[in-house]
Amino acid sequence: MLCFRDWFGDASLYVLDVPLACCALESQTAAEGRPVAQPPADEKLAVVLSGTLTRAVAPAVKELLHGLPTRPVVLAFGACTATGGPYWDSYAAVHGAAELGVAVDHYIAGCPPPPGALTRALEEVRRG
Repeated sequence: MLCFRDWFGDASLYVLDVPLACCALESQTAAEGRPVAQPPADEKLAVVLSGTLTRAVAPAVKELLHGLPTRPVVLAFGACTATGGPYWDSYAAVHGAAELGVAVDHYIAGCPPPPGALTRALEEVRRG
């Protein structure tokens, strides 16, 4: 079951965090808002991909993103999710979430990025 969060507690942005590896510790540290089973269909949705995206898990992540009721704003949280990070030369690592064929709207740099960077990016998504 997916766990969305009403991140700011005012129904302005619902966030689905997809914790893939070590950056997930930072994204989970930043997690705010109350969990909800399913956001309303017409509300703004953001998906945070955090951690190393491997070829083994990539099809499931792609299916998850394409299976959402509306096109979410996608955030790549950390170097691995953005470009493959230190694992860029590994046969098992995807060289960034964009390689999945989904549009990445925001890249949050770092290895790991600080939790505050995620909060700032989500505030920008909420405003925009």
